[in-house]
Amino acid sequence: PLTPQAAFAHLALAFRCDMFTLQQRVQVEKRARDAAEENIQEELGQCRAAMERLGASCANAGCKETLEQLQHNLATLSAAVERATSAAEKMGAVRQEARMSRAAEVMVQHVENLKRHHMREHAELEEMKRLIQQNSRNRQLVETQGDQKQQVQCSPLAPLLQGSVRRRVSIAVIPKQLL
Repeated sequence: PLTPQAAFAHLALAFRCDMFTLQQRVQVEKRARDAAEENIQEELGQCRAAMERLGASCANAGCKETLEQLQHNLATLSAAVERATSAAEKMGAVRQEARMSRAAEVMVQHVENLKRHHMREHAELEEMKRLIQQNSRNRQLVETQGDQKQQVQCSPLAPLLQGSVRRRVSIAVIPKQLL
């Protein structure tokens, strides 16, 4: 399975491609639909014309009754074709909506992931800012305390002690001559 980021990238590319070719595809589908409707109407027209020719040559009542039934069936067939065309368009629209709904869901999920990631990073940044400010305040406090102690103490080891107040120093770091 694709990660949300990869799915988002695929969908974004698909949307760009779809937008690039959408106008052409709409025109092609309109022409195909119009051609199919014209063909159906032409066939229905030919059936009506044949029935009219048949009606002119039909003399008995049974034949005329059958011809009227055929004309009624042809009108019903014409209405059914129109309903089927309309239903097919609606079904196509619903299918497209379902595809777009899934794509939108993936995109929304990716955006939500990005928001959570942003919020997490923002919280970490704020925590780091707070720690830096606290550290800065502590350093200033230690420096002012160190300055006050330096004025009070005038021993030769005072600078070494002041440095140890400001920060921790390992014994291993202090040169052996000073010890």
